[in-house]
Amino acid sequence: MVAATAGVAGAIGVVGAAAGAGFVTLLKRQAAHARDVIGKPLGEEAIDADKVYKKTYGGTPVELLVLGDSIAAGLGAETRGGTLGGRLAKGVAKALQRPVRLRTAAVVGAETSMLPGQLDSLPKRYRPDVAVVIVGGNDVTHRVPQKDSTRVLGEVIDTLRERGAEVVVGTCPDVGAVRPLPQPLRSLGRRIAKQLADGQRETALAKGAHVVSLSDVVGPFFITNPDEMFAIDHFHPSAMGYKRTAKAMLPSVLAALGQVQQVPFGHHLPDPAESAHPDADAGRVGSS
Repeated sequence: MVAATAGVAGAIGVVGAAAGAGFVTLLKRQAAHARDVIGKPLGEEAIDADKVYKKTYGGTPVELLVLGDSIAAGLGAETRGGTLGGRLAKGVAKALQRPVRLRTAAVVGAETSMLPGQLDSLPKRYRPDVAVVIVGGNDVTHRVPQKDSTRVLGEVIDTLRERGAEVVVGTCPDVGAVRPLPQPLRSLGRRIAKQLADGQRETALAKGAHVVSLSDVVGPFFITNPDEMFAIDHFHPSAMGYKRTAKAMLPSVLAALGQVQQVPFGHHLPDPAESAHPDADAGRVGSS
């Protein structure tokens, strides 16, 4: 579910050093082997899914923005509507009985440090109602310090909310669900991903964003049904993987839009003191 594997070994260099140089060498060999096994059968470009979904509902479209990495971009989906953004757009449209305009700035292979650039690529006058951010896997594999990742994430959330958007963050997925990663590389990668996900959750909630812990809400499906949930590279989500992920994230997206008050397990609501929008009730979408 991330774009590379070599960095996982490097990210746990401190642990490896404690166990000896042989352990580090083992991890590097495992990472290289996993890269060879996975390859790039899906290419490096996701389908362009941006459009207005469910125009027949009529009315002003809800503006949905998706930022992040290959999962956010929908790499591996076979249709526009099968991407994460497309599925979320259809889900929001059905719930609100309103059309939804999807704009995807997510880029395959992106790290958290690239989110500001994704924001800069948007028109200056663009004001999303809700922004969904999924990032972190590449930070794990590329050995990005957690404090740097969470700092940039917090800054991006601030910028989005200043634009009037409500924000939903999907935390770093469970790297340990990727079966081409052998042990002990898989277990150590899982540990690092969880630490990053915890840091993302804490930062996002403090900034007034809604949070979905992807390892909790969809991780078990990827672990128990890998053939169904992963694409042909056994790394990125399949059509069913995106369907499950979008369905799991939808409650928090609707909560961010002010349409529901309660969310299920694995979803986290921001503290009311932090969630007060910088621009009054901007970003909240009415029912008509």
